[in-house]
Amino acid sequence: MKNFFYFFNFSFLPATMATVVLLGGCSRGNVAKTVAGVPVLVAQAVATNLPVRIDPPPVGHVMPYSSVAIRSQIGGLISKISFQEGQEVKKGDLLFTIDPRPMQAALARDQAQLENAEIQFDREQKLFDQKLVSQDEYDTSKSARDTLAATVQSDELNLEFTAIRAPFDGRTGSLQFHEGNVVKAPDDTLITINQIHPIYVVFAVPEQYLPEIRKQMDGKPLTVTATYENFAGPPPRGELTFIDNSVDTTTGTILLKATFPNEDNALWPGQFVQVMLTLSELTNAVVVPSQAVQTGQSGQFIYIVKPDQTVEERPVKTGIVYDGETVIENGLQAGETVVTDGQLRLAPGVAVNVKSSIQPVMTAATTNVP
Repeated sequence: MKNFFYFFNFSFLPATMATVVLLGGCSRGNVAKTVAGVPVLVAQAVATNLPVRIDPPPVGHVMPYSSVAIRSQIGGLISKISFQEGQEVKKGDLLFTIDPRPMQAALARDQAQLENAEIQFDREQKLFDQKLVSQDEYDTSKSARDTLAATVQSDELNLEFTAIRAPFDGRTGSLQFHEGNVVKAPDDTLITINQIHPIYVVFAVPEQYLPEIRKQMDGKPLTVTATYENFAGPPPRGELTFIDNSVDTTTGTILLKATFPNEDNALWPGQFVQVMLTLSELTNAVVVPSQAVQTGQSGQFIYIVKPDQTVEERPVKTGIVYDGETVIENGLQAGETVVTDGQLRLAPGVAVNVKSSIQPVMTAATTNVP
């Protein structure tokens, strides 16, 4: 039995050694794989100036700076229209002409009667000075002259009203009456003119933003931009010019109004737009892609890639977020490299293999004012 035992062990020795060699090979492969590092994506923290904006952006609607319904002050026949509907007009431009002939005839008649009344009054005044007529006769003649003088002034005014002119620079709407139509004054609206240079954008924000808005608005204008779907180019810029005098108790919002120059007609009355209200600006803020920020039992942290290609777990304090970018208020310096993907396989001191890098592009920041 003893000899058999030795034979058994020696006969299996080569297989056993082969197994050891194989396992050893696998172990070396794992070590090589570990040394190669965990594949990760990284980005570099950068310092930049960021405008702080309200999040989420409110929806506003565009309103004309001024809107006037044009009505005739006298009734009559429209004899001429001097513009095309939808056309831009200047203040004082002739829009409509009401047939002036009835007014001209009335003026001529009343002027003739006034001349006769003045002759009669001059005669009565001479007789009154000679005490040949009574005070009542003199007063009656004077009243008749003055009444006709006022009638002539009214006729002249009515004649001016036959030419209807634009009250300000603006864009005309759709015609409601055409040449040959008879209009009644002042019931009939001929056309509506909207002033769109400048133009308003009206929007509402939650009332908790009001203290910060009022604070930031003191002494400097707040910038507002507006955009809409399929808009091409840089968004129009305006300034916040109005804060309503009360909060809407049904919605808990405050109404705001921004004024835009709108020189290129980018905004149109009645449009719905997405509004960006800039409250302030952060100077030299350190930002990273938001996916770099992780949350653990002790709070938020970021994996930092050190020069030796191992990672450090760094606790951080985060600030405002916008468009996938997060401001780091404390715990990170500009220029440091942070891990943006692959954190699940990491721990402090683990080696990494950087596959690519992403540089954050920061255009603005948003805030939630408490």
